[in-house]
Amino acid sequence: MAERRSEYRPSGNYTRTHEAVGQVASGNMLEMYDFMVFGYYAAAIGAAFFPSGNPQAELLLSFATFGAGFLMRPLGALILGAYVDRIGRRKGLIVTLALMSIGTATLALTPGYQRIGLFAPLLILCGRLLQGFSAGVELGSTSVYLAEIATEKTKGFIVAFQSASQQLAVVGAALLGVTLTSCLNTQEMAAWGWRIPLLIGCLIVPVLFFLRRNLKETKSFGATHAPPHFREVVSMLCAEWKIIGTGILTVMMTTTSFYVITAYTPAFGTRVLHLTSRESLTVTLCVGLTNLVLLPCFGALSDRVGRRKLLIAATVIALVSAWPMMNWLVSAPSFGRLLLVELVLAVIYSAYNGAAVVWLTEIVPPRIRTTGFSFAYSLATCLGGFTPTICTWLIQTTGDRSMPGAWLSLAALCGLVAACIARPYAERAQNT
Repeated sequence: MAERRSEYRPSGNYTRTHEAVGQVASGNMLEMYDFMVFGYYAAAIGAAFFPSGNPQAELLLSFATFGAGFLMRPLGALILGAYVDRIGRRKGLIVTLALMSIGTATLALTPGYQRIGLFAPLLILCGRLLQGFSAGVELGSTSVYLAEIATEKTKGFIVAFQSASQQLAVVGAALLGVTLTSCLNTQEMAAWGWRIPLLIGCLIVPVLFFLRRNLKETKSFGATHAPPHFREVVSMLCAEWKIIGTGILTVMMTTTSFYVITAYTPAFGTRVLHLTSRESLTVTLCVGLTNLVLLPCFGALSDRVGRRKLLIAATVIALVSAWPMMNWLVSAPSFGRLLLVELVLAVIYSAYNGAAVVWLTEIVPPRIRTTGFSFAYSLATCLGGFTPTICTWLIQTTGDRSMPGAWLSLAALCGLVAACIARPYAERAQNT
């Protein structure tokens, strides 16, 4: 039996919780910032690395590359998740940040297709795959760390800051986008302006390493005498396939609604609704600010009323409202209508996600908590993360511009089913 981990500190020596929240969530913020920047400038990236003469084809290829990163998430969740469950949450957060920074630099510094030909899209694809590999466990490590340093009465509130940090990235990326579109013309943005947000992401990396260097290991992991080996982790994942399946259904609603109201909004607003880039990015900025405020509020509410009540309420509301709202929007597109619809969807997302993320940390057995959480989340994101691509394809195929509402309704149905069947797993995990 292995000795207790040397990184463990008694709870009295812990970094104060609010400081740890900032240190942990900062890396998650960078991950989402990079993802949002790619989504916001998908059209320009498509023209730079996938020139075809057809703007719609370029956009589709760009979104396909954006989604390709999600395909690496399950592999990253399995390999890195098992590694983190063995070496500890703190070290895992440093490893994922290092891998993420390499992927970010690749996207920011790769020359365009006109300069290096096919190497350009290949390098961009490799950068996205590496980002996806690290992201496969970054969110899981962050969520599990926050859940394990929180008290039972504040767990929902504390874990919600993982998602809130993503919204801070949405706000930052959108605000930067609004500023750039105000200062640069369309030609300058297409030629080189889209690289500026990526370069800024590279400059943030050293700050994040500085913030994470002094993290302490969680009490839960420190008290584990024999962390599981990779083979044991895989065996437990197979044995707990019902929990993993429930987690996948839970996360489908989270990822789909998130990408509908954030990464897809700029392209949907400009290419489908024919609004200006500034209007679309302004809506995204408002969505991010709304989520930033509401997520911790709904996380705290889940601590008081219970997770399942929020999950069921949010999914039912999404089921009955997403499709009608999207139909109303596309019938007479305008900045005001887009803003109203996206803000309503943002409230639904915040209510659901404020309970869903902490709920997932509670239904997975503690011994494989990072791997189980990350694997379920990553598998769901493999589909939900392709939301911009799927919505673009659905609109092109059917000619119906309101199809994002149908896609979101399907995801809400998955979330509702998960909320209805997950209670026994949560009770069992808490007794483990």
